[in-house]
Formats: sequence, C-alpha cells, structure tokens
Amino acid sequence: MKLIELNGVTAGYSREHPAIESVDLLVEQNDFVAIIGPNGGGKTTLLKVILGLLVPFSGTVKVFGEEPEQSRKRIGYVPQIIPNRSFPVSVLDVVLMGRMSSSRIFRKYSSTDRAVASEKLEQLGVLQLKEKRMDQLSGGQKQRVLIARALAGEPELILLDEPVASVDSETQHSFYNLLSKLNGRMAVVLVTHDVGAVSAHVKSIACINRRLVSHSETISEKAVEETFGCPFELITHGVPHRVLKAGGGGSHD
Repeated sequence: MKLIELNGVTAGYSREHPAIESVDLLVEQNDFVAIIGPNGGGKTTLLKVILGLLVPFSGTVKVFGEEPEQSRKRIGYVPQIIPNRSFPVSVLDVVLMGRMSSSRIFRKYSSTDRAVASEKLEQLGVLQLKEKRMDQLSGGQKQRVLIARALAGEPELILLDEPVASVDSETQHSFYNLLSKLNGRMAVVLVTHDVGAVSAHVKSIACINRRLVSHSETISEKAVEETFGCPFELITHGVPHRVLKAGGGGSHD
C-alpha cells in the first residue's frame, strides 16, 4: 500500500530558489525510511510538504491516496527539540495535545483522552514523569514524551525530524531500537544526520540535497558523496563514518 507518493515536487519559500526540486518519493506500508542530507538540503521542507504545511510550486503529493491536508490526522509528527526552552507545561499536558483535532480545539479532554495519553507514556517508559514539567527533563526523556504525543493520535505513519540531535550516543541507540519496535505497527520516516548509526536500523535511505539523489534499500558511498558534496568512506553499519579530504590525504571522525 502506498502511504506517501511524491511526483516531480518542487517546493520551498522562493520559486527562484526552491528548497527541493523535482523530487519523486514513494513510501509504502511498514517502511522505515531515513532521509539524510546536508543542512539546507531540503529535509525539513520535505516533511512539511508531506504534512501539508507547505504547498508545492509544482508536482503532486498524495498521502494515503489523498491530499496531505485531508490525511494529516493519520500522521504522527515529532519535531526537532529546541534546547533549553523553558515553558511551564507538564508532560501529561504535552501528550494530551496529541488527542486534539481541528474539530475539538476548545473541548475539554475526556477520560478516554487521559487514559490513552497515560498508556502511551507507559509504553515509552516515562509514565512516572507525567506530572513533571518538560523543561525539567533530559533530552532523551523529552524525545520519548514527544513520541508519546505523536502516538496519542493513533497514527498509521510517524514522521520524525532530527530526533536524536540533542541526546547522547547511548540514548540514541535505545531510541533507534524503540523506533524499530514502532515500525512493527506503522511506517516510520526519519530525518537524520547520523548516517552510520541509523543505517543499521532502517529499511531504506533517501539521500537529498535539493534533489533526491538516491532512495534504495542500501546506502552507497557514491550516493552519499553526491548528497554531501565531499568524498565519503562508509566504514560499517552502526559505526560513525569517516569523511575524507578531496585528495584522500587525511581524515576526521
């Protein structure tokens, strides 16, 4: 079943300088797709197009066979964490936001809403934090709460934008394992810079730098070099990569 289908999509905030151009992308049921690319390469723009938050200049977008705005309720979204943002809201209140919809913005949360929110927090191992404020949590705890919020709406597809950018390597590993478990029930699309570590978990990798360079079940050095614009040597899955200088005369980890 096709969940996401983009054909010839060009989008951004300027027609003269689009963030993505002529992108074709297909995501099917139970896929686990990592989207990699440099800063400014169009990764977040691509997610916004899928969510219907950004209308393309050209091309077509179908999500669950419908226009993105019509299928948004079937998608869970986990945005990037903004570090050190202080806001007096509890963990439970954040997760309950996932139960909101355009038809019930001003309605009170029901007992069912609260039960579902608690269930998702328990599923992610952070139910004991439900009364804490979000700004009192670690980066890994915040990520689990934001995933619980995304899951509270019972989505069939989850999109995540740089979910491990602010957590340590140990937390990253457990986080990827968590996503693999979620993938047993839904498709996962993950934007990341962590090329080496994520390749051990995902089913396919889409390389984007304004244009979609590659989308396949295996990651090739050539595709990554074209995406990032520099020589690249893939050491092994699950191990940090090494980027080489143009002449091969040196490296950095």
